[in-house]
Amino acid sequence: MSEAGGNLVGGNLFELFRSRFPADRSRPFAETEPGTDKARTVTYGDLEALTGRYANLLADLGLKKGDRVAVQVEKSVENIILYLATVRAGGVFLPLNPAYTKAEVEYFLTDAEPHVFVARPESADALREVADKAKVAHLLTLGTHGEGTLPEQAAGKGADFATVPAEADDLAAILYTSGTTGRSKGAMMSHRNLGSNALTLHKYWGFQPDDVLLHALPIFHTHGLFVATNCVLLNGSSMLFLPKFDAEQVMGLLPRATVMMGVPTFYTRLLAHPGLTREATAHMRLFVSGSAPLLADTHKEFSARTGHAILERYGMTETGMLTSNPLDGDRIPGTVGFPLPEVSVRVVNPETGASLGTDDIGIIEVAGPNVFSGYWRMPEKTKQEIKPDGFFITGDVGKVDGRGYVHIVGRAKDLIISGGFNVYPKEVETVIDGIDGVVESAVVGLPHPDFGEAVTAVVLRKPGSATPDEAAVIAVCKEQLANFKVPKRVFFMDELPRNAMGKVQKNLLRDAHKELFIAAKAR
Repeated sequence: MSEAGGNLVGGNLFELFRSRFPADRSRPFAETEPGTDKARTVTYGDLEALTGRYANLLADLGLKKGDRVAVQVEKSVENIILYLATVRAGGVFLPLNPAYTKAEVEYFLTDAEPHVFVARPESADALREVADKAKVAHLLTLGTHGEGTLPEQAAGKGADFATVPAEADDLAAILYTSGTTGRSKGAMMSHRNLGSNALTLHKYWGFQPDDVLLHALPIFHTHGLFVATNCVLLNGSSMLFLPKFDAEQVMGLLPRATVMMGVPTFYTRLLAHPGLTREATAHMRLFVSGSAPLLADTHKEFSARTGHAILERYGMTETGMLTSNPLDGDRIPGTVGFPLPEVSVRVVNPETGASLGTDDIGIIEVAGPNVFSGYWRMPEKTKQEIKPDGFFITGDVGKVDGRGYVHIVGRAKDLIISGGFNVYPKEVETVIDGIDGVVESAVVGLPHPDFGEAVTAVVLRKPGSATPDEAAVIAVCKEQLANFKVPKRVFFMDELPRNAMGKVQKNLLRDAHKELFIAAKAR
């Protein structure tokens, strides 16, 4: 299996990572709860031994190649160890958001049929019923500080374990998408998908031997697990492993780090911290943002305050990372950069499927070794989403400009059709976000008796500001946009609803404002 820098040793993703571990296994892999009296360092020697113990436990529990290990626990290094041990043992890692309810977990367990389910100690009793109903063979527990039946039972196992051989296309993980409509779909990620993407990112972002990653992301998601953690493993370097993002704590740890990956919310909160200066970030090599759109104003303000241009990239659960602004070169606010090496990106007409030209807006389709093999037990859905030539229909609307930079305009499902005209929310949001006093906006379509859908804006103003008002927002939009794109109504909120990765949940905005729109006479 070819990739950007060698071969996947034995085909198994774990062996690729182990081939990059430092020769001195006493070097740190992760420091947990850094900066506190509970700080603990896990070395690469620890990582190697503990994955062996965990893998031996899984094998003794009867885990066979291809069996799933579902995990709903809080962020911990032990969770990372379980991920690596599962892959090492030939299993398929299935991380679940700790916020999922009992009913949601029941769906995932019933759909994925894992051999092992690992839950938080405090949740085990409540989830035992659904695990039994889904015929899960083993229920283990894992706590935030490494306690629970999983580490307890693994402690008695040997550290040596012969990694189960894997083909490049064997499954390594299943990640359920957080779609807002219909059943959640399990994206099947192979050893090739994860390994090739990690190798590409490691090289493209110029990782250095002495890099230290500040890790404040969740690890039930692609960004924190397969981007941030996999890059550290390939680099054989260390990370400062925080349970969650806290601006004060991050500012205190920045002097010890060189790389930080975050969602846009991280950067807006850092900008609100008085300690964010050029001096405080002078030693940093790279700030990366993803998982949700980064506002151009945030990019510009961060650059002015720190001298660092945030590197924005674009990816999906089904594909890993697809594009990135360059490490060396112009990182243009409002774009997600160029297609990564070995990744093909095309923009097509949504009706005909024909490829479009420069600056033409259409549906983004992608292909490459990072693109998933399909949706778990959904062959028909897979056929709908992956074309015969291997291109995956992302559902994102965008364009490629004359310099080759990719721009994301929005989601196809968020497209507003008002009076027969197509309105892309991002275009309207960009105008509103540029108005003095506006922090951020979200544009949605709401039912309208005449237009079918009415362009509606929900605006977050700067704290303490009463301006702009609805009339002012509409006036600016009328100056810069065709009339059919101008919002019929503008509502204001103190906070926009977001998911765990910082994406605005437009479905919630539509639900929340539907009745208000009906109650107020539309312009």
